[in-house]
Amino acid sequence: MSQSLPPSGPDAALRGDNLRMVGKLIVVAALMFAFGYALVPVYRAICTALGINVLSVSERAVPGNSKADGTNTQVDRSRTITVEFDANARGVWHFKPMLRSVDVHPGELATVVYEFTNTQNRAMAAQAIPSYAPKQASPHFNKLECFCFNEYVLQPGESKQWPVVFVIDPKLPKDVTTITLSYTFFEVGGKTPPAPQAAAAGTEPQT
Repeated sequence: MSQSLPPSGPDAALRGDNLRMVGKLIVVAALMFAFGYALVPVYRAICTALGINVLSVSERAVPGNSKADGTNTQVDRSRTITVEFDANARGVWHFKPMLRSVDVHPGELATVVYEFTNTQNRAMAAQAIPSYAPKQASPHFNKLECFCFNEYVLQPGESKQWPVVFVIDPKLPKDVTTITLSYTFFEVGGKTPPAPQAAAAGTEPQT
């Protein structure tokens, strides 16, 4: 019985080239799969290094957020906290909250908008200082977004609306049922005012 001989000559060379090509394609496919798998963590690492926020408000690590801490506590609906808003303007401009107060549950995200208008005939740089009443509520009032984090330049007659996104820590003492958030808006370059005394309950926000 005769045995078949392996291909030789041009056919053998062609078959070798094909096998090498298939091997290269398999390696390329594996590398592409690995690159795609690693792309998300690499992207997040780059954004973190550059200070770019890649998380939405709902994904951020805040107390009571089940996505962030893996728990099911979320919102404490057995408690309701009244948050009152106050505005103090150290200068000839208009500064006020769009809402006087909101009722929130601990662990619940909430948003309030403040409005500012530069009524002067010149540009101005300004910033806000927050304060809280009662004082023991301060460490439990978590602001995720706030205009008080930055300095702003407004042109003559320019108006801006800025959101404050916050969540009340469920660890807030049980005897605290009302929190007043007060802002003092002052012009940068002048004398920085002291932190304001929060308005008493029922005080109308300054307009």
